[in-house]
Amino acid sequence: MQAANRVVLNTGALYGRMLITMSIALYSTRLVLNALGAEDYGIFSLVSGVIVMLSFLNVAMTISTQRYLSYFIGAGDQEKLKQVFNSSVLLHFLMGITLVIIFEVVGMFFFNQVLNIPAVRLNTAKIIFHFTVISTFFTIASVPYDATLTARENMLLIAGIGIWESLAKLGIAIYLQYTAYDKLVVYGGLIASVTIISLLIKRVYCSAKHQEAHIRIRRYFSKSLLKEMFSYAGWNMFGAGSVVARNQGLAMILNVFFGAVINATYGIANQVNSQLSYFSVTMLQSLNPQIIKSEGSGDRPRMLRLAMIASKFSFFLLSFFAIPVIIEMPELLKLWLKNVPAHSIIFCRLIIIVSMITQLTVGLQVAIQSVGRIKTYQIVVSALLMLNLPVSYVLLKTGLPPHAVLVSAICIEAVTCSYRVLAAHRLTGLSVSEYLRKGVLTSLVPVAVAFCIALLPQLVMAQGFLRLLVTCCVGGASVLLCVKFLGLTAYEQEKIEGIIMKGLSKVQLRFSMAKAN
Repeated sequence: MQAANRVVLNTGALYGRMLITMSIALYSTRLVLNALGAEDYGIFSLVSGVIVMLSFLNVAMTISTQRYLSYFIGAGDQEKLKQVFNSSVLLHFLMGITLVIIFEVVGMFFFNQVLNIPAVRLNTAKIIFHFTVISTFFTIASVPYDATLTARENMLLIAGIGIWESLAKLGIAIYLQYTAYDKLVVYGGLIASVTIISLLIKRVYCSAKHQEAHIRIRRYFSKSLLKEMFSYAGWNMFGAGSVVARNQGLAMILNVFFGAVINATYGIANQVNSQLSYFSVTMLQSLNPQIIKSEGSGDRPRMLRLAMIASKFSFFLLSFFAIPVIIEMPELLKLWLKNVPAHSIIFCRLIIIVSMITQLTVGLQVAIQSVGRIKTYQIVVSALLMLNLPVSYVLLKTGLPPHAVLVSAICIEAVTCSYRVLAAHRLTGLSVSEYLRKGVLTSLVPVAVAFCIALLPQLVMAQGFLRLLVTCCVGGASVLLCVKFLGLTAYEQEKIEGIIMKGLSKVQLRFSMAKAN
């Protein structure tokens, strides 16, 4: 299958999953918040909020193994593929055990010395934490299988597993409405069980379909490869861990100053942001293997072109949905949640802006990963991200409102993205001026214009469901038109139209064949 057609098929499968899982997840959150109440939901968001962040950690660690798998798929070396997979299984098992020990030791310290949790729910919070640690181990253990599915571009199964997980979580949310047991404990335990079942499904499928996915560690053990992968995966995990530490660190700082209820607000904001980010993450997931395979085959110019396209279109896709959501956040939260926690509107708006800034260089992250020299890059990026914690503490200590932590996060994220461009220049030879002109400027200008146009309904209509619909239509149309005329080069327009036409032709052909039969 040609690369362009494969990208179309993969993107279609992942977007189908995304639309289903996003709808289910939003409704599930409503049910869970209603069943647990603001305080218990805040406790769950604080203690096990790492589960939400584990999706990011899982993606980052998967890229580590996928980088090697995709590289040797591009090189056509089957023996190396088997060595990479088995080394990855051993590596992530050891990483999982290490993190379990660290989490259990450090976690108890925070429970006893730092966190602001009502005494009557402290033991329950500790139980939830243990469930979180179990989920962490099995999430890390599933990395070799996630990497194999992504490197082999088996997005249909990835989509299927994503849908199953969403349906399982919806079933859990419904069950919470009727159970007589402690709802918080039941929720934590069942969510952990979903992670374990998903790992079993991936392992059975990969073992049956892909030769390299058979566990034969003694036969394919390579000390030199394991050492190389440990260094690469370790630094990659260090970088991903800094994101988790930043997000959970902010949750703890907010908890210390404002209590568990503010964590419900922070949890809602992260939920909204994660659902919107699915659109850009999905596209990046379908492009990742092509970016890494291009580097593996020695075609760096194509790798850099794909990285720039990934950044631009991730930003455009997130903006398409983010603009009307940011504008109409009060109405959307009122429709979505029965009881909207305080500060939710401003938290949701600011955290979406943080994600939009990140998308401007998200393709460069993959480009840097594909080259492999990531030690200095990860140290600098992690240091910048962790800067959020002391800055946020100082801001809240001076008496500023809770959302000040996200305002500072926006500023620090902009600095981090600037460094990412410089790092890509040093490691891959990327032209900084060309990227700023063709990647950043042509992304910001059309979205800024579209945002101004989408504000027009606010001037002539009162808040309500009708204005929400109008804003969504105006915002979506303005993004599409502004991107087409202000954001795309002639080459990009031609390529997109070609890919769409190929995709439509394939759908039409299959429909005709099915009709003939």
